[in-house]
Amino acid sequence: MKTLSDSDLTETGLPLERHKGRILLIACGALAREVLDLKAANGWTHLDLTCLPAKLHLYPEKITQAVIDTVTLHREKYDEFFVVYADCGTGGLLDAACQKLGVQMIAGPHCYSFFEGNDRFSATSETEITTFYLTDFLVRQFNSFIIKPMGLDKHPELRDMYFGNYEKLVYQAQTDDPDLTEKAKACAATLGLTFERRFTGYGDLENALKTL
Repeated sequence: MKTLSDSDLTETGLPLERHKGRILLIACGALAREVLDLKAANGWTHLDLTCLPAKLHLYPEKITQAVIDTVTLHREKYDEFFVVYADCGTGGLLDAACQKLGVQMIAGPHCYSFFEGNDRFSATSETEITTFYLTDFLVRQFNSFIIKPMGLDKHPELRDMYFGNYEKLVYQAQTDDPDLTEKAKACAATLGLTFERRFTGYGDLENALKTL
């Protein structure tokens, strides 16, 4: 497999390299590194991976159809599919589509929840309503996912309009990477928010994949 590029994962995703396993994981490009790390660490050779472009998170209304199209494309080759998306802004449409297709998906409203652990996130979400979250991928792609889509690169004065009601940035760290932590601190400073690093590891993502 060629070296993973965050920009490629954002724009085009990760194509299926070759059919080897019996279960196809259909994941968001923002989760590619985490899923591949878990596969390698646990020897999950029965799991194959393809990823949709991470930029679909900017257009959540497109996620459900993209997942349907991917299942349809590979239906004849795989016994099972597992969708590595939470609801992710689809308003329940992705879950309904997965049920209709007869495929499983990861539980939770979004990746911040399942990285934290859905139970823990649910228990603390009301007290963290003014918290803005970043994962490893989003720290690396901060400009592509946050700054440029919001126009803050050209109009930094819009920052308070977007983030004036937030108080804290929580960096949900999947890995121990001092450079990423420093970059996350800089992201918080850019947005005018206090900073907290919270090591989550892979959370419920690992727990879900273990069951397959």
